Amino acid sequence: MANRTPVGKLLLFGATGDLAQRMLLPSLYGLHADGLLPEGLTITGTARSENSDESYRKFAKDALEKFVPKDRMDAKAIKSFLERVQYQALDATDMAHYKDLSAKVGDVAGGLAIFLSTAPSLFEAVIRGLESAGLAGETVRIGLEKPLGYDLESSREINDTVATAFPEERTFRIDHYLGKETVQNILALRFGNSFFEPIWNARGIDNVQITISETVGLEERAAYYDGAGALRDMVANHMLQLLALIAMEPPARFDGNAIRDEKAKVFRSLRLIEPQDAPRDTVTGQYGAGASGGEIVKGYIDELTKPSTTETFVAIKAHVDNWRWQGVPFYLRTGKRMPTRRSEIAIQFKPVPHSMFSNRGGLLQPNVLVIRLQPEEYVQLLVMAKEPGLDRDGIRLREVPLNLSLDAEFAGSRRRIAYERLLLDLIEGDQTLFVRRDEVEAQWTWIDAIRAGWVANDMKPKSYASGSWGPSAAIALTERDGVTWLDE
Repeated sequence: MANRTPVGKLLLFGATGDLAQRMLLPSLYGLHADGLLPEGLTITGTARSENSDESYRKFAKDALEKFVPKDRMDAKAIKSFLERVQYQALDATDMAHYKDLSAKVGDVAGGLAIFLSTAPSLFEAVIRGLESAGLAGETVRIGLEKPLGYDLESSREINDTVATAFPEERTFRIDHYLGKETVQNILALRFGNSFFEPIWNARGIDNVQITISETVGLEERAAYYDGAGALRDMVANHMLQLLALIAMEPPARFDGNAIRDEKAKVFRSLRLIEPQDAPRDTVTGQYGAGASGGEIVKGYIDELTKPSTTETFVAIKAHVDNWRWQGVPFYLRTGKRMPTRRSEIAIQFKPVPHSMFSNRGGLLQPNVLVIRLQPEEYVQLLVMAKEPGLDRDGIRLREVPLNLSLDAEFAGSRRRIAYERLLLDLIEGDQTLFVRRDEVEAQWTWIDAIRAGWVANDMKPKSYASGSWGPSAAIALTERDGVTWLDE
């Protein structure tokens, strides 16, 4: 485990980018306003663009005014936060620039945390530059924002490069989904309640569905997204991490090693999808024109303005080949230009072994546990109940929800965005919610096998209308198993 000691300095690469404006600066301000940042912590921003300390502070203030909720804005807190902030321009490929960066950051004996959000092609230059300037020693830890490669080989190259300067215990790979409160609540739900564990296995669960749907199209991500696609962008990290939290064995304790050990076992247990099975167990799609949010929208090709076979939708039938999950299908589905924006996990339990109500007309539905991550955050258990009445013409049973709204239940507690938690954990050296190298490489091994199957079968994405739930083949993926996607 990393040394759980707060650092005295934070260095942000990509400090003028969209992520910094929308997430990093507002998150750091929120932590500062609540008195959670170490006293005296300095925040140094760096990027290619020329800025003085003053001009960057104005940039940061503008970002806060744009992206921080009005009720969180406080003039005194903003002023004291900006006093922590400074800036140094950097050409990441010019080794001479790192001396100036080191001088700006200052002495790192009290600890430095680096947040690296940069193109993968620059990783080697940045790591070499940090080393040459004395910004990679034992008191320095590094946080890596995705994308970390686009397949197993490129991921290993990046990890090897980082490992030359930063050993695993000082490397923090970021998947922002792991910082979401509801994602962490999966652990509390599973391992803090005794009634789930006896049926949380192949004897009690029929299938698991994980859906991450977006209503947006390309927006400003065209260059990255067309080279990545839905499988690499969403499944290779967020969705597989959710799958692991659902499928993992109970860790011995809540710490980085114990939890990540169990997740890694799940990834190594994922059944590789062989080329001959890819057409049956995977579906790819690309959105065409249609209606989204009440507006007529263009198709992917028209938005991109060039031909492309990149998938904007993928559905997969996955299996975890171990004792607990043998025979239980995990259906994964993600796409752009879907009818609604939502991230959720639906766990369908097996039906009761015998219905005592069938001779009186009572129809039973299997229980379903729904864990909604966004836009609302709630846990819902669908259970069978009897409709009121005298039952002279038969018993009427109906599915009713037992709801736990996390938004309502914890209304008095401020809900923090994921990057607040992850940045604070990076500053304090807690690796629990970060991804370990063996996890990443096991994930890519599984993803690469799927892509190889697509190539072997010359699978091209099927067109689907914007505002729909993807190609009809995605419905067939579950229906042939007698399963229906849980759609609103």
